[in-house]
Amino acid sequence: MDRRQHRRAGRTVAAVGILIGLGTWVTGCAGSGAAAEDVKGGGDPVAALHRAADALRDAGTSKAGTSMEMATGGTRVTIRGKGVYDYRRRLGRLTVVLPEDPTGASGHRPITELLAPGALYMKNRGAGVPADKWVRVETSTLSDGNLVTGGATDPYTAAEVLRGTREAVLVGRTVLAGTPVRHYRGTADLSRAARYAAAGDRAALAAAAKGFATASVPFDAYLDDQGRLRKLRQRFSFVNGRHKATVAVASTLLLYDFGIPVDVPLPAPADIYAGRIAEDGGEGDGA
Repeated sequence: MDRRQHRRAGRTVAAVGILIGLGTWVTGCAGSGAAAEDVKGGGDPVAALHRAADALRDAGTSKAGTSMEMATGGTRVTIRGKGVYDYRRRLGRLTVVLPEDPTGASGHRPITELLAPGALYMKNRGAGVPADKWVRVETSTLSDGNLVTGGATDPYTAAEVLRGTREAVLVGRTVLAGTPVRHYRGTADLSRAARYAAAGDRAALAAAAKGFATASVPFDAYLDDQGRLRKLRQRFSFVNGRHKATVAVASTLLLYDFGIPVDVPLPAPADIYAGRIAEDGGEGDGA
C-alpha cells in the first residue's frame, strides 16, 4: 500500500472510526471519594504523572484492558478491549468487542487492532473490507489522534497525555486488584503533552489538541509504588462533524501483569486493504 493509499485511508476516519459512528456520549465521572492525604512517599503529583510514560517504558510490557463509554439515544454503551502492549517497541494488540446495535443485534465480530507508532491497523472492521485484510490508518491524520477513533485508547499514548498535566492532586491511597496505588486527579493539556511526548506521539497528540472541542483532558490516574500506571480514566470532548454536537467520551485503561512476553508482528503490505471503504461505516459482506 503506497503513501497515497495510506492518506486515503486516513481521510476515511468517518467510515473506519468505531466509536464516533455509534452516537453521542453523556455521562459523569465518579471519583473514589477517598479523603486527600499527605503526599508522603508520593512526591509532587504533577511530577509523578509526567514520569508515568517513562515508568511504563522501564516496565517493558504488560497486559491491558480498555473500555470506552458513550450513549446513543439515551442508552449508555461500552466498547471493551483486551490485549497486550510492548512499551519499548511501542507495539500493542487488542481485541475490541462492539456493543449491540440499537436493534439488539449482536452479530459483530470482535475487531483485532494493532497499535504502532503513527499507525492503527484494524481487522474484521466490516465496511466492505474483506475479512482477511487489514485497514491501516495514519494516526496523525485523525482529528482525535486515535485517542477515541479505534474504540480504545493506545495505552502508551494515554500515558503520554499525562506529560501535559498542569494541575493534579493526590486523592489518597487505595488498593487496586491487590496492588497498593496512589489515586491522582487532575487535568492535562494536549498541546503541552504534544510538546513533551516521544517523537512517535507528537503528531497524533498535536492533531488531537486541534481536533477536540477542548485541549483539556480531565483524568483520574492510579500509580503503583514504582510509578507505573495501573488504571487511568480520561475524558475527551470532540465535535461530531455530522451532527455538530459536542460528544463527551470516557476512556478507561487497566494495566497489569507487567513484564510478560509480548510479540506483535505487523501485517505484510500484501495483507493491507487498498480499496474503498464504505462511507456509511456499516458491516460489509466480508465481515
